[in-house]
Amino acid sequence: MKDNTTARPRTFLRLAVLSALLPLALGSTAQTPSPSQPTGTGTSTDTISTVSHTPLPPDFDVRRFEAMAQALVADRRVPGMALAIVHEGKVLSARGYGITDMQAPTPVDSHTVFRLASLSKAFASSMAGLLINDGTLRWDSKVTQYLPSFKLKDSYATQQVTVADLLSHRLGLPHNAYDRDLERYVDYRTLTGRLADTPLRCQPGTCYAYQNVAFSLIGDIVFAATGDFYSQEVRRRIFKPLGMNDASLGLEGIESSPSWARPHISTRGGWVSVSPKPTYYQLPPAAGVNASASDMAQWLIAQTGHRTDVLSAPLLATLHAPLVDTPGQMSTSWRRERITYAGYALGWRVHDYAGERMIYHGGVVQGYRGMIALLPERDFGVAVLWNSNTGLPSGLMPTILDSALGLPERKWLDIDVSDALSHESGSDEHAPVHDLQVVAQR
Repeated sequence: MKDNTTARPRTFLRLAVLSALLPLALGSTAQTPSPSQPTGTGTSTDTISTVSHTPLPPDFDVRRFEAMAQALVADRRVPGMALAIVHEGKVLSARGYGITDMQAPTPVDSHTVFRLASLSKAFASSMAGLLINDGTLRWDSKVTQYLPSFKLKDSYATQQVTVADLLSHRLGLPHNAYDRDLERYVDYRTLTGRLADTPLRCQPGTCYAYQNVAFSLIGDIVFAATGDFYSQEVRRRIFKPLGMNDASLGLEGIESSPSWARPHISTRGGWVSVSPKPTYYQLPPAAGVNASASDMAQWLIAQTGHRTDVLSAPLLATLHAPLVDTPGQMSTSWRRERITYAGYALGWRVHDYAGERMIYHGGVVQGYRGMIALLPERDFGVAVLWNSNTGLPSGLMPTILDSALGLPERKWLDIDVSDALSHESGSDEHAPVHDLQVVAQR
């Protein structure tokens, strides 16, 4: 990475790193709101700060993006989609498009549930953060304190791994350790046991390598710390208070939803729906959450700081601060042109997107893909979910982000926007702008 192109964003993000390291050193104290900070009233009117944000450009038009989503599903290039956009704590759009199942088509609406895959990781870090606020955990708590049977190949390294290391992929393991075995239906407990025989790339806390199996140990820590299952705690502490009424965890959760989008695979005859693959559902913290457009709108509102009764401002600042560089995330698709810095925080990726800080994550599992992004300086958030493995809708994310930042328009999608607008017709009623009282690449 050349200094002449990245010095400014890297300096800015290094300051963010420092802000994250302080609570890591201080444990739960830094996560507790000070007496002068609002602690939440039980409503959704609390905001992350009174600092003004950069407004959206006057030509930012949500209808354009809704029309693009509708155009993507109009000819079944994508079976179904969900799109949520929020700004300044208000829902600008939360809609569904297309159909849930090519073999038994019903419309996708704002309450149709999609599998989030790795977008689930931010729920895990938020859950851990809530326990840290309670004083139950610390970011620098050692994993062995809660999981005495946890072992890495090096005994010294075993004793050094912290909660923050788990949630930022800094265990020292090889990339995606045992994901292939998971895909072959090897059970989670067997795979976590194999970590003891896995050669380390570095000492914990010193290098990045993305994990799913090891990351999910945070669920075991939640159980050890609270006596309740991870899924129960997430429902109680996150889904219910945020009004994520369609959200669930696990295979049983999605299959019991009144409306859910079936996963699709591509065949010579077109899209074919299949049963959700259960493998990654073994890992609720890494890939277990299911949610609708309506749910994702409330999640975006919380993550942009408008639900401090649930997720406090200091906690969000810590969750969103990068702890380790991930330069490999800058070399694919639209990232190549827009991103000049990439790092990983706690369950979130952090990018410099065309000079502005972006909090981001992607998710992929058989038959589902999704993307979520926050622009904190614009008080803006967007999530896109779809029920197939095509990468086609990926271009919708940079299209929306570019518009929010007032950047010159680029053709990230191969659709005619003007034509899409002239034929706009959604599969769901148009979502109104709501006030704050309205109650997942791997």
